[in-house]
Amino acid sequence: MQKRIIGKDLEVSAVGLGCMGMSHAYGNQCTPDEAKNLIETAIANGCTFFDTAEVYGEPDCPHHNEEMLGEILKPYRSKIVLATKFGVKFDVSAPTVNKPVIPDSRPEQIRKSVEGSLRRLQTDHIDLYYQHRQDPDVPVEEVAGVMADLIREGKITHWGLSEVNEDIIRRANTVCPVTAIQNRYHMMYRGYEALFPVLEELQIGFVAFSPLANGLLSGAYSQDSTFSEQGDYRKAMPQFRADSYEKNRALFSLIQQYADDKNATPAQISLAWLICKKPYIVPIPGTRKLGRLTENLGAANVVLTTQEVAEIDKALIDMEMSDVFGGAKIVKKQ
Repeated sequence: MQKRIIGKDLEVSAVGLGCMGMSHAYGNQCTPDEAKNLIETAIANGCTFFDTAEVYGEPDCPHHNEEMLGEILKPYRSKIVLATKFGVKFDVSAPTVNKPVIPDSRPEQIRKSVEGSLRRLQTDHIDLYYQHRQDPDVPVEEVAGVMADLIREGKITHWGLSEVNEDIIRRANTVCPVTAIQNRYHMMYRGYEALFPVLEELQIGFVAFSPLANGLLSGAYSQDSTFSEQGDYRKAMPQFRADSYEKNRALFSLIQQYADDKNATPAQISLAWLICKKPYIVPIPGTRKLGRLTENLGAANVVLTTQEVAEIDKALIDMEMSDVFGGAKIVKKQ
């Protein structure tokens, strides 16, 4: 698979693997064997970029994802780029399916988090360490200072921010250069395109999470789809309501048109649109199915011209679409 550079020097595969769904938010957790098969298949297909977080798990096993990845990736550690996150915990007492998050980026908590992640991931350093969400009680400059210390200590080599605006990016970067932002980005959620100029100015990469709108843009779902497993966030996401499919008919048709033209799938077109838009954008779709995994990674081979990307962008501007999930609610510290 082709590679690209995010930030000034971090080389990653053009498509990464978001690993959250193996442990959190998409129903039952993967078994270790299922996860091992997925991850080793990803590596065999050229994927070098794996994304997790300290909170990807369930109440009875809150760090499930890091622990599982640490064991599976250990033999491949020198060949892959490992990203994880700090700075939030889930409010498991909330009655909602989509649990709110409680931010906590106090320096002492960051120190505790990085040591825990290093231990669970069975590694001596983290390649890309993100602040998962902003903490309103801790200035980002203070967080960036801790990141600079961790880089000097060799515990992390690069750092990033998730779900942030230009002001936060600039303030953080002044203290410690930011390698990447990780924000929600797909055809139905394009507000963060306003950040392109500052990312280019400061040489910061854009890692796109939920690049398929939590799977909707894969073409695998219909108004008859149901999500019955406990803890599956999709059952509460507006884009999966039965009436949303009619509202998104024009979008599905547009994607299918390009898929037919390129001998590709809807998921591959949706991902290629991101990859071909900017050389510093890296989507990290997640999946628990081997077929979907190879399909998603194959998007790196689908080429949309600059004109085709512009045509899609133009078509999206005034297109009717349903509401779409915009992320977990952030609540105050308890």
